[in-house]
Amino acid sequence: MALLNDEQLKQVSDAIEAAEKETDAELVTVLASKADNYFYIPTLWAALLALLIPALLRFTHFWLSADDLFMLQWLVFIVLALVFRIPAVMMHLVPKSIRYWRASNLARRQFLENNLHHTKGETGVLIFVSEAEHYVEIIADRGISAHVSNEQWQEIVNNFIASIKQGQTQQGFIDCISACGTLLHQYAPNTGELNELPNHLVVLD
Repeated sequence: MALLNDEQLKQVSDAIEAAEKETDAELVTVLASKADNYFYIPTLWAALLALLIPALLRFTHFWLSADDLFMLQWLVFIVLALVFRIPAVMMHLVPKSIRYWRASNLARRQFLENNLHHTKGETGVLIFVSEAEHYVEIIADRGISAHVSNEQWQEIVNNFIASIKQGQTQQGFIDCISACGTLLHQYAPNTGELNELPNHLVVLD
């Protein structure tokens, strides 16, 4: 299922086109449903809890035969592994550092795969979102990062993250693109019709 419908995708594209009329920077937007499937995380949690069954039984003074204990551990492992794979549950089990690390790696791959490092004047700017992780990152090539500080980007990122948490991903994109366009106009104003890269939102299901 698409993260945004066709009308929402068009509105994001229109926002990119409007922003690029004010700047020579090349904006590319990428929306990922999640940065990783994280299936190993629920498996590890399920295995750990299943291994704790003997200690729990000893604490409650409840005894089982070795065969029954083995079967109980397998049952607990299978049930928990399935329950923990429910997306809403799984994301709470994944440490924040791992979620952000995986999302950040995907953002950097997208920067390269979308040729943002090959723009004229090194003015490529990636707006990357991984929805499941509530992760937003703006990556700018050297021609832009030499002038715009991380603190300036971070304010825009924080506002976008707040929109995602409220379930307003599309509006977050539009507001973020507009804010980036205003900021980039100060440091890389439009000098002509460059438009080296596509203006549509790249969606990674």
